[in-house]
Formats: sequence, C-alpha cells, structure tokens
Amino acid sequence: MIDFKGKCVLVTGAAGGIGRATCAMFHGAGATVVFADLDGEGAAAAAAACDPSGATAWGIAHDTTSSADTERVVAEVVARHGRIDVLVTAAGVFPPRPILEMDDAAWRHVLAVNLDGVLYASRAAIPHMEAGASMVHIASVAGHRGSPMHAHYATAKGGVLALSRSLASELAPMGIRVNAVSPGIIATTMTDGLMARKGDIILATTPMARMGTAEEVGGVICFLASDLASFVTGETIHVNGGWYMAS
Repeated sequence: MIDFKGKCVLVTGAAGGIGRATCAMFHGAGATVVFADLDGEGAAAAAAACDPSGATAWGIAHDTTSSADTERVVAEVVARHGRIDVLVTAAGVFPPRPILEMDDAAWRHVLAVNLDGVLYASRAAIPHMEAGASMVHIASVAGHRGSPMHAHYATAKGGVLALSRSLASELAPMGIRVNAVSPGIIATTMTDGLMARKGDIILATTPMARMGTAEEVGGVICFLASDLASFVTGETIHVNGGWYMAS
C-alpha cells in the first residue's frame, strides 16, 4: 500500500542503523534514494547493497554540521533528479557526558549534528520540494523527557520537535508536510553504551520488554512520508514499545 515509485528520497545519516534501514525500505517501495553521510564510503556501500548500478540508489559524503556542504549535497541531488520528494534527517550522535564535564565544544558539536543539521537540510531542500512532498525528522524520547548524561542530546532533540512543528505550520500552505518520530531504545551501535549501563532497568520498564529495531523505526518513517499520511503534519510518533508511556 506504500508506493514511492518515481519519488526521490534524500536521507542524511544514511550509513547508520536507522538511516540505512530507512533507505532500504524506501528503495524497496520503489523510490530513488540518496544516501548522505559523513562516512561517504559507508553511504556508497549501503547504496550499492540496494542497487549496484547506482541508478536508483547512490551515496554521497555529507557533513551535516555545514550549511555550505548541505547546499552542495542538495544541489547534486537536484541536478541528477530534478527535485526532492522526501527528506529524512537521521544524522545523529549520542555521546555520554556529565553536565559538569560538558565543555563548550562538546555541547556545540552535539547540537550542530543533531539540531543544526536538521535546519540546514530542511532549508536547503524546501526550494526543491513541490506540493505533496514530505519531511520526517528523527527526534528522540530524550527530547520529551530529558536524559541524564546526555543533556546536549536531549536539548537538541527537543529542538528538533519544536523545529518540526514550526516547519509544518509554515510549509502547510505549500502542500509540504513535516512530521517527526521519537525512537526509544533501538538496537543500533548508538545505544550500545547506554544499554551496557542501564539496559536491565530500561527493559524492565518497557511494556514490550525488548529493544526496537531500525526497521521498526523505518516503517513509521515510510508511513509518515507516504500518501497514507496525507492529512498528517506537525505530529510526532513515538516508537519505543511503550517506554515513554510507562515512564
């Protein structure tokens, strides 16, 4: 029921767990997918796994913290495909740091990747999106409830939620929808450290008593970007097995 044939999808952070799984799902539903990531080789390898020919999936190196580099990536996508139908911002970092040890550089880096990058990608893509286009930004349960040892990350993700709602309101007259997803603990390398420290407690307080998968997040992203969600904008869907509800 979800069909992206003829659509061009740009995903940032595409070499990571959620980004890569999301790209594969879009491609499986017929989209042409651009895998953008700081790890350009990883992005190219992930794209080649979907389409070795590079015709319907290709990778590009992308520094999400740079507005100029983001403009370059978007320009290349538009040069090859003419427009952007779906933007997904999956680039993110999740380093633990107590607030008293969080220097300015650590704070700025996490906000630059997790929040500034969402603004830069959205701003660059908007002129090349038409009515019916969609953005899905990846926030986090941390943006709703905070996160000890990750104040910078939680702050950035709270900003993603506010930015998504603001964009949804501003872009609705153009026919562009903007939504967000808030994953909980998903089985990717990003959460390995947290699970090592607090995994037993997290699973014990999660009604579904397990971690989520990158594909489960990707499925919600694809739904929000699809015509099945054509009257949904400014919303956030939690993907956390009930953890947020129960906490």
